Amino acid sequence: MKLFGIATRTPSFAEFTAASLMALGLWLTAIALIWRLDSPPTAFEAGALLLVLAWGCVGVRLGIRPDRGPRHLLANFAVSAVLLGLYAGVWGLVLGLGALT
Repeated sequence: MKLFGIATRTPSFAEFTAASLMALGLWLTAIALIWRLDSPPTAFEAGALLLVLAWGCVGVRLGIRPDRGPRHLLANFAVSAVLLGLYAGVWGLVLGLGALT
């Protein structure tokens, strides 16, 4: 499969698991740092951060590496933007449905 002209590959289960654990560790570190330096993040911000970090870690295993040029950077940015848009839409939908009950 190709994304923006970048040949992607299918990561193994072990690679996917390692990427997921890396994202979780980075997320915990970032949340602790944000908590220590600023006010605590909202649930929406924490979820968005986890989503972007998870995509970044898994994306590298797929072969999308932002350090390899503008095409890779564009692909990473585009996928992150789509994921955040979907996340914000679902978040708004869930809050809207919660207000109806």
